[in-house]
Amino acid sequence: MIVVVNLIVSIVIIVALQWIGMLVFSWMTPFNDLEELRKGNVAVGLALSGKFLGTALLLGVAAYTNSSIWHLALWFAVGYACLLLAYWVFEWVTPKLTLSVELQKGNVAVGLLLAAVYVGTAFAVSSLII
Repeated sequence: MIVVVNLIVSIVIIVALQWIGMLVFSWMTPFNDLEELRKGNVAVGLALSGKFLGTALLLGVAAYTNSSIWHLALWFAVGYACLLLAYWVFEWVTPKLTLSVELQKGNVAVGLLLAAVYVGTAFAVSSLII
């Protein structure tokens, strides 16, 4: 019975952290992500997919390698900070390319590249958790 309760609590915590992570990411853009998705903006969809997969990867590795919910949340916070930093560093090293403007314009190449940046960063950071 305790195993089932621990599993349910873990799933609730993981879903909550994923939701919070996506909410914070949505605050980073000057446009409404969901509105852009409703319009069919593929670039925003790709970038959001990368964010979701990146946060899921961090959560999965953190959950697998930690037996404590608090350690899971701590490692997720560290990894998530790295994802946010990756976005801002990428924005900084591409001064002639404003990422949020390009995404809102529907630039699929930028959306795909950002997705790869998020997933790649999450993969690299998750290897540090182990």
